[in-house]
Amino acid sequence: MKHFFEADILLPKKDFEKWAVVACDQYTSEPEYWEKTKEIAGDTPSALNIILPELYLQPDNSEQIEKINRTMQEYLDNGVFDEHKNTMIYVERESNGTVRKGIVGMIDLEDYDYQKDSSALIRATEATVLERIPPRVKIRRDAPLEMPHILLLIDDPAYTVIEPLSEKKDALSKAYDFELMQGGGHIEGYFLSEGEIENVQNALEHLIDGKDDGLLFAVGDGNHSLATAKECYRQTGDPLARYALVEVVNIHDPSIEFEPIYRVMWNIDPEDFLSRFIAHTEAAGSDDLQKFTYITKDKEGEILVKSTAKLPVGTLQTFVDSYMEEHPKVKIDYIHGADVTVRLSQKENAIGFIFDGMGKDELFPAIMADGSLPRKTFSMGHACDKRYYIEARKIK
Repeated sequence: MKHFFEADILLPKKDFEKWAVVACDQYTSEPEYWEKTKEIAGDTPSALNIILPELYLQPDNSEQIEKINRTMQEYLDNGVFDEHKNTMIYVERESNGTVRKGIVGMIDLEDYDYQKDSSALIRATEATVLERIPPRVKIRRDAPLEMPHILLLIDDPAYTVIEPLSEKKDALSKAYDFELMQGGGHIEGYFLSEGEIENVQNALEHLIDGKDDGLLFAVGDGNHSLATAKECYRQTGDPLARYALVEVVNIHDPSIEFEPIYRVMWNIDPEDFLSRFIAHTEAAGSDDLQKFTYITKDKEGEILVKSTAKLPVGTLQTFVDSYMEEHPKVKIDYIHGADVTVRLSQKENAIGFIFDGMGKDELFPAIMADGSLPRKTFSMGHACDKRYYIEARKIK
């Protein structure tokens, strides 16, 4: 049975360097990045003109959304794209001295569920913030096109699905080959033949053969976009909207690195939080112990607590959420880097936590054990490494 499909993929006929732009949820505090992107694209057809960077999200973006939809239709009517029927694209993305390999194709949204206790074939890795979906639905609902920045992870330690294509790429027809703007690195794409598509589909099915759980794809990036696509399909029932274009990558690809995201809280009594956190885990935890380094203005120390989740971040975040419900004045931020965490935690009425990050081989077992993980569990690369919009597909 197939769970990853060939698609009718649209690619611009020319000017890929000006067409491709980074995922809309990046550089949300850096308007200068998007201004520079606008300058680079100029008057040339560009993906920038048919997305809404989250930096510009407002309570009412109706005017911008209408313009985006008009521009999408103009691009379709004016021959901006070539349509490549029933295909997949093998992708090699070079960035920061590494090459990430992937395959662009289509998934069935009926196979996807973002609920925490889901047993679906495609699952969210982190908790889905429901409030983030309606604004995105407004953008997608009337759009004639979709473009993916979604990365789906597979657990393929034997490198059976994607990696064999690297040795065969010279025999494949090239889809694109260019430099991504603003430090995004280099990217190449190759159309898969009918035989290679079948090989990919068969290899994916072998990954779940004989497994009790049935988890095939974990959403690495773009979960809220995928949740939005499913909601739009639920509302419209349009057959084209039932599917979504994604890139599939192997979690064991050496270029993919997981970085922990630490926690710092303010407007808090550090001693009260620590004592209650320890008491909570003592009462609710298992015999497995997890270590946390805590930092306050006056001291730094370590605690060992009984685990209430498979990962330390899950044990901590579960208690943080309940504590903040009782203490609404407490603020939290999610921090990349231990040095920054230490510095921010040394303020008055603050506490920060550093803990072991998640290894790549722990992700799939953790999802199977605990469901989707707490938000901000891990980061997959830096902003410039995120997926760029290149391929498009008609959804109406």
